[in-house]
Amino acid sequence: MSVEFTRLGRRLRGRLSGFTLLELIVAITILALISMLLYGAFSGLRTTRDGVGEVSGRYHEGRSAMQRIARELQGAFLSFNRPIDQSLITRETLFKASRGSPADRVDFTAFAHRRLDRNAHESDQCELSYFGSQDPKQRGVTDLVRRESAVIDLEPDRGGRVQVLATDIDLFQLEYLDPFTGRWTEQWDSSQAIGQSNRLPYMVHITLVLNGGQRAAKGRAKRTIKFDTKVMIPIQAPLDFAGLGALQR
Repeated sequence: MSVEFTRLGRRLRGRLSGFTLLELIVAITILALISMLLYGAFSGLRTTRDGVGEVSGRYHEGRSAMQRIARELQGAFLSFNRPIDQSLITRETLFKASRGSPADRVDFTAFAHRRLDRNAHESDQCELSYFGSQDPKQRGVTDLVRRESAVIDLEPDRGGRVQVLATDIDLFQLEYLDPFTGRWTEQWDSSQAIGQSNRLPYMVHITLVLNGGQRAAKGRAKRTIKFDTKVMIPIQAPLDFAGLGALQR
């Protein structure tokens, strides 16, 4: 009897002493599959979080750009105040817009300058431009830029400081409502003797479409983001403090 119990105890101890090679392989395989599933889940969550953050950032960028453009267009103005002797003219106000692809261009004078230095000899008048510019670091990417010059001169499309307002745009389109005809037009030029001479559009229709960022980095949002608004220009009549406009007309 004791011999049989001894043999039985040895067999039990042999079975409980460890795992077989097959059991180890199965356990490792199951563990690897669980690890892969967990990694895929966390990777998907991180990708989703980054994508949501990217889209949110693009919406903020677009809204900020639209608000600034709308606010500054509302400050657009023209002026008849110039010397009687035309040879003494050193500044010229205007509103000039042209069609472009993928971005239109507009150059105008406005009450939109902010003095950053208390002692600066500057007013709130300035030259402003909005247009598309190729990104020097990324081929095929167009940015929406803003040019501002605190000095109004005879070259309304040059000088001043240029800054990027919105990156990687798909479209920047402007349309102008003519108060005389009641129709929308794609171009405007207040400096010409015919057409829109010394006149501002009554309203500007602004359309800005941003790419989701797919050109800047892999894995970002693929869809475009569109912003659209209409802005009325309140100062329709050119400023004429000296009555020179009546003489010129």
